[in-house]
This record gives sequence, C-alpha cells and structure tokens, in this order.
Amino acid sequence: MKNKIAVIGLKGLPAYGGAATVGENIIEQLKDNYDFTVYSTSLHTHLKTGNYKDICYQKVFKAVSLKKLNSLLYYIRAAFHVFFKKYDLVHLHHRDAAFIVPFLKLKCPVLLTTHGITGRAKKWRRYKWFFDLQLKYFVPLANKVTCVSKNEKRGLQNIWNINAEYIPNGINNKQIINIKKGFLPSPSNTSKNNNYITFAAGRIIEFKGLDILLKAIKLIKNPPTLKIIGDINHENDYRILIEKLAEGINIEFLGLIKNKKKLFEIISDSLFFVFPSRQEAMSIMLLEVASLQVPIIASDIVENKDVFSKEDVLFFESESVTSLAKKIEWALANKHKLNDYSKRAFNKLLRDYSWDAIAIKYSAIYKELIK
Repeated sequence: MKNKIAVIGLKGLPAYGGAATVGENIIEQLKDNYDFTVYSTSLHTHLKTGNYKDICYQKVFKAVSLKKLNSLLYYIRAAFHVFFKKYDLVHLHHRDAAFIVPFLKLKCPVLLTTHGITGRAKKWRRYKWFFDLQLKYFVPLANKVTCVSKNEKRGLQNIWNINAEYIPNGINNKQIINIKKGFLPSPSNTSKNNNYITFAAGRIIEFKGLDILLKAIKLIKNPPTLKIIGDINHENDYRILIEKLAEGINIEFLGLIKNKKKLFEIISDSLFFVFPSRQEAMSIMLLEVASLQVPIIASDIVENKDVFSKEDVLFFESESVTSLAKKIEWALANKHKLNDYSKRAFNKLLRDYSWDAIAIKYSAIYKELIK
C-alpha cells in the first residue's frame, strides 16, 4: 500500500505557474511511491474532479464569484476535506496558507514549502500584517519547512528564526532529453530567421519589471521586435502603464500561453530572453529558458545570482534602464558570443537543477515525517 499524501496550494493542474509547476514535477517523479491527491479550484484548471495524467487524483472545488475570496475559501475547503479523509501526510505549498497548519496537524504531519515573498503584488500589500502574522505564529508549527530560494532561507532564519531546508526548483529531465533530440527548434545557431527578443511571465505585474524593459528599448536605435508572453490583466494600473510605454515600440502581446510546447518554440527561436524582475523566489521561467539554451539577460537581484553566475547569464543592474539598454545593445552587437553564456547555463542546469535528483530530497522528507 502506498502512503497517501494530500497536496494543497497548487490550485490547479496542468500547471502554468511557479508553485504548481514545482508540485506537478514532484508528483510526477514520485507517483510510483506515493498516492497523491491534489486540491484545486476551477479558477486555475479547466479540468473536473478525477484522475490527472495517471500521476494523481485531482479534487476540484468550484470557484466562487468573488475572486478576492477564492484563495481564502480554497484553503479552508481543502483543509476541511483533508480532515475527513485519511492521509499520511499533507504537503502544503505557500506560506500565506500557513493559517491552516494547526488544523491539518490534528490529522497528520504537515510539510510546508514556501515559494518566495508573499504580498509582492500591489493588491496584497495592504495585508502585509496578515502575512507577517502567519510567519510569526503559524509557519513554525509545520513539522518541516522547505523553501525554493536561498535568499528566502536566509530571511526566514535571520528575521523569523525559522530553520527551513533549501530545496531548489528544477527542470524535468524528459524535457531536457526532448530538447536534445530536437523536439523543439534548436536555438544553438546564431543565424536565426526570427529577429525578435522575448519576455515572459505567468502574471505580468509590477515586480516582473516589464516597464524597465520597455523604457530600455526606447533608448536603443533600431531595436528588434519584442514578443511579450503572459497575462497583463492582474494589475489594472500597471496594465495601463505598460500600454502607454508600449506606444511607438515594435511589440507583439501574445497573452498567456499555457501550452508548453508552443511557449518553448516561441522562446527558443528568439535572439535572447530578457528577465528584468525586481523580485523573485527561484524562477521556474529562468530555468526553463536556460534549458532551451537561449541566452538570458537578467536583473542582478540576489535571487537570480543565487541560481546562475555572471559566466552563465548576462546581468544588468537591477532597476537601471540605462544598464539594461547597454546590455541589450551589447548582445545585439555580439550575437556570436551569446552562445557561450547559454551553453554554460545549460550545463549548470544539468548538474544542479534536475527534478529527478530534487524529488529524491522531497521523498526523504516524506519518509521522515510519515515515520
């Protein structure tokens, strides 16, 4: 008999966001050893309750009309459902859901995985007191805490005295194998037919830094087309700003692309990828682009530099429009040198960030807590 594990916080499969991608990969790697049930909401998946890809069972709660209440009600409903089922462990994702930890522990051990700073989006900043309350009183109650970011581990330890284990995000080995076999267009040559650069984020919000990129492009003579991928409707004020900055620039807004193959084909055929985030935890997108062997220009925030070095990625000074403009100009003038960056980033990815190795660490924690 496999041990039964409830997974709360992914919100919906198939994954298109960071935490959901993490959870789906863990489950896919460990499906033969554990029986997973994933709790989701119809706001984040088009699927109904039932088996998902033969890797888990997905329980989908119907979303309510008030979107601001959906996350709160989702966590409460999932907690109550777990309470009346038999599980050996709950794997809870996101520290903003820690308020349900005491309730869950009445039934079984709880592993809490955090995915970066909560409340970075404008709409959540007014609730900082609530997130801090959870860090002070509820996160420490979990049987085990893991985090995907080295910087977050430092913050949890130094500010809140929470000893969290760092386990990075990764890339699915099957995906890398498919890329090597030519499943996707090869980005390894410099004579690309498509003269464009890419930016992508699941949710295009302020801390993703698209405004910095648009301002930088305006400083460049004859810049290439910019293809923007992601949902721009999460912050209305920021959407208005982006639309204003986009005036006069050769831009294609492609919207949110959930189909990974289509997403990777667009990115892999670009000259390079720009990642101007002001804040991150450990970006899945950054890893996925590196797996495509596409050169990356990224902000020099500590979260990015914890993952790749200046030999792997072309860094610009965070928040600096002029610094980013200069890096883009250099990249356009030195296309033949960019491959050296992308090859080193890809090799580091193979060495340090493969999901099969990462999943073993999670499995060891599962066994420890269940025992």
